[in-house]
Amino acid sequence: MAIKQDPRHLYLQVIEQLKKDIQEEVYKEREKLPSEFQLSKRLGVSRATLREALRILEEDNLVTRRHGVGTFVNPKPMFSAGIEELDSVTGMITSSGMTPGTQYLSADLVEPTEEDRERFHPKELHKIAKLERVRTADEEPVVYCVDKLPEGVISLQDVKEKGSMFRLIEEYTQKPIAYAVTYIEPVGYHEIVSPVLNTDPEEALLLLKQMHYTADDEPLLLSLNYFRADKFSFHVLRRRV
Repeated sequence: MAIKQDPRHLYLQVIEQLKKDIQEEVYKEREKLPSEFQLSKRLGVSRATLREALRILEEDNLVTRRHGVGTFVNPKPMFSAGIEELDSVTGMITSSGMTPGTQYLSADLVEPTEEDRERFHPKELHKIAKLERVRTADEEPVVYCVDKLPEGVISLQDVKEKGSMFRLIEEYTQKPIAYAVTYIEPVGYHEIVSPVLNTDPEEALLLLKQMHYTADDEPLLLSLNYFRADKFSFHVLRRRV
């Protein structure tokens, strides 16, 4: 089906057509797309135009291109959240109508790193509580969580009693978490996290590094959450100023 009659840039037309085909399940989740030669012939565009469209679709996490293998349709995320909305992993899973669960891997007091000391400044750190957990949705592992807190903020013995770290911290400190500074990093295969989350070697992870603060700017929690990119998507609302 040629699309050259449309006056817009050809690669934008290709993107729109392929998005439509994926939405209408002409190409299903995890299915391999036709070869570049077949697709370019079907759409009536050059292979260079097609490659540019596929590059943008991959940036949008709609497809994954595997060198020497082909291009595959990514599964639709189960969870989507605005990054400007501060919510716990428990809240995200619950709001999607699924049952949150937790697999506890470790909870220890460890020596803080120099990065930890910088992030929690001006607190003086002697020991830091480090917790590693796997969060599940309907018993399927979806997030690998590493949480760090100054010693004494919570009782490590009570960690397993609470699904939400936010709730536990606020009960102990009586200081609600007001905001977080967040960094998002795409991560490829991770030798520890990827096998635990049952992801394929080619599937990406989304790492959210978040430093959580009280309304008085007191740092309370550093979270490194590895989200399965095939299950989660994040967006941000930007207003013109």
